[in-house]
Amino acid sequence: MRQLTTLSIGFTMACGSIFAQDMVEDDLGTLNPEEMTWGSILDRADRGETDMTLCASGYMLTKSGRHAAARKLFLQCAEAGWTGTMTWMSYMENNGFGGDYDPDAAAEWDRRAAELGDPVGQFNHGINLMRGHGIARDEAEGRRQVDEAAAAGLDIAQRLQAAEYDLDEVTPDADNWRYAPVF
Repeated sequence: MRQLTTLSIGFTMACGSIFAQDMVEDDLGTLNPEEMTWGSILDRADRGETDMTLCASGYMLTKSGRHAAARKLFLQCAEAGWTGTMTWMSYMENNGFGGDYDPDAAAEWDRRAAELGDPVGQFNHGINLMRGHGIARDEAEGRRQVDEAAAAGLDIAQRLQAAEYDLDEVTPDADNWRYAPVF
């Protein structure tokens, strides 16, 4: 059995070296390009590409701690009109990931997503308006935005409506320090 295992390992290594080829770029394209790696994702972003899969990969970049790369990718996708990445840009701005904490920029990203009809953007924009966080306070417009998100089927917006717009229902007081008036 031991000889069979040794033989199998040797055969696998030999075949691997026969079939393995390095990535080669020339005028006709790339032979054996990297696929499904951070390098290939970032290379595609550097080339200005945006598509749903590429833009969604920014989520994993944030979870891996690569906030600067995620911010770059989300920004590019948001500027191309992908509303989901606009709400991620808001998250990045609101938490200081890959840049400074900037509630005004966070609110602006949520507003842009809301104006394009994104229910998460509408919900977030509504909460920002109700709090006056990063934007002038306008509780009536904030509730209207939440209502739009709820009408689109966003569960958390429906939950906020059911709680009579009590913000502690959906965002407990852990971040209340952020939303306090600045004197």
